[in-house]
Amino acid sequence: MRRIPPAVAGLLVLALVACGGSSGPAKNRRTTTTVPATTTTTHVADLAAVRVVLTKVADLTSGTAIAARPGDTALYLAQQGGQLMALRTAGTTDLVLDISDHISAGGERGLLGAAFSPDGSKLYLHYSSLDGGNTTVDEYAFTDAGPELPTRRRVLSVDQPQPNHNGGQLAFGPDGMLYLALGDGGGAGDQGSGHAPEGNGQSLATLLGKIIRIDPRPSPATAYRIPADNPFADGGGRPEIWANGLRNPWRFSFDRATDDVWIADVGQGEWEEINTVPFARGAKANFGWPVFEGSHGYRAGNAPNAIAPVFEASHIDGNCAITGGFVYRGSRIPDLVGSYVFSDYCNPVVRAIRVERGAMVAIRDLGVSATMVASFGQDNGGELYMVSQNQGVFRIDPA
Repeated sequence: MRRIPPAVAGLLVLALVACGGSSGPAKNRRTTTTVPATTTTTHVADLAAVRVVLTKVADLTSGTAIAARPGDTALYLAQQGGQLMALRTAGTTDLVLDISDHISAGGERGLLGAAFSPDGSKLYLHYSSLDGGNTTVDEYAFTDAGPELPTRRRVLSVDQPQPNHNGGQLAFGPDGMLYLALGDGGGAGDQGSGHAPEGNGQSLATLLGKIIRIDPRPSPATAYRIPADNPFADGGGRPEIWANGLRNPWRFSFDRATDDVWIADVGQGEWEEINTVPFARGAKANFGWPVFEGSHGYRAGNAPNAIAPVFEASHIDGNCAITGGFVYRGSRIPDLVGSYVFSDYCNPVVRAIRVERGAMVAIRDLGVSATMVASFGQDNGGELYMVSQNQGVFRIDPA
């Protein structure tokens, strides 16, 4: 095994994790991965000095994702049942789009992700379709008046063998390409893949357990294009694959200042994890599942050059399904700048970590909490928002 050396109920059930399942026979231990530091900031932020409060901005529940449209003052909340709501600066909320008649919702299925194109002219939605709950991405033309319904176009569909581990994050990267996180297919321990012993997470023959990267513009023959610099564009694996070795990546994000990618991957029965690598190293990155759960050996198999997490949280401490957020790059909380904010669906505490040279150097409980935290979002100014499925949407403000 090669290692990179050091250098409750009824909504999303994000405990999605299908928690449980015993560790497999391989009890290898993975070392912490050091990656080149890329974060720069003019403010010497002090995470220990951060004091924040949660300000409710909407009572809407069952939220799964927040998207910001360039040039638009509203934020857009995806709700699991299929509604896209606009959160206006005046404090009002409007229904923008309802796709409930063509999604499969409940459990871990539903409307799971939303993203706008870099110019704001297109809306992309990720949802579970009626044909077996398959992962589906649709595109709509979007103007200041809202989505143009007749322009709806199917971009992508991926078969889902189980109703769980659907991932969910949909985001445009700093390169203008569209990225989508997909879980490993839902079988406990990634056993249901037919790609033994490594499972879907390590198999390059499937999109499950991956972050994929596509150019969503259609060609004359296809609904989307394969970027020429994708790791397997010329063979060796599915050409859409960008990164692999993931179990259920429930939220990833790009640092808007450095482009670093941050991935929160939901664990099996013992460990939740956060991974980060510079954007240039994200392509072909392997995060180890199912050979590793966090930094701990989970089952026999090969995970070439597996990258270890910068943070892991034990289920013993009440965690069950990590909810990834963003590196804070707003202006209202200077001491939080450069720190990554996250939570857990079962552990309501909102936390932040600071990573330097590929290693965590600080962690803080920010002193605020909400239950059933399913997602985070950021507005066009870099301020952070948090989505509780049963309490509503909050903005993280300075205290």
